[in-house]
Amino acid sequence: MKHILIVGLVALLPNLAAAQETHTGMDHEAMMNGNGMAQMQTMATGMQMNPATEAGQSAFAAIEEIVLALAADPNTDWSKVNIPALREHLVDMELVFTDAEVQTTEVENGLQFAVTGTGKTIGSIQRMAIAHSGVMNGTGDWTFSPEKSETGVVLTVTTSADDMDKLRALGFFGIMALGMHHQDHHWMMATGVNPHG
Repeated sequence: MKHILIVGLVALLPNLAAAQETHTGMDHEAMMNGNGMAQMQTMATGMQMNPATEAGQSAFAAIEEIVLALAADPNTDWSKVNIPALREHLVDMELVFTDAEVQTTEVENGLQFAVTGTGKTIGSIQRMAIAHSGVMNGTGDWTFSPEKSETGVVLTVTTSADDMDKLRALGFFGIMALGMHHQDHHWMMATGVNPHG
């Protein structure tokens, strides 16, 4: 039995060596520069190449999308581009949506959201809620009235009786996602334009 096992292992050695050679022979730098496609296709041995579409964490993907668009445009004024400002805004979005706490109270014709956090989240809540309110206030018949608090913001949103069910269903986080202006704002921030003034 031992003899059969040893013979089997010896028979596998050339394949293991070839597999090791293929891996250690990979030129990762060439692949990163787009020059290693042929090598990757050879290694794929029939597998569909690069079915992935996500670039990773969502803030990274948002920045990557904008950087690629800027790099592809020969008219980009790089002296005005401000990717760090966009990154700070995306950090604010992340902190608000993952760390903020919300207490909701029904008021006449609307809801009041006491949005609170600690540390860096406080500033993120204030920046996000106030900026979003400025864009959305008066859309349809909705009014957004934010007031800073020591730990975040108290945001009052009022609407018609017909939209109260919608407002309740959305809650604070849903109303923060209303409107398709976020992408435009991200582009403006990245290209050095103040989207809020």
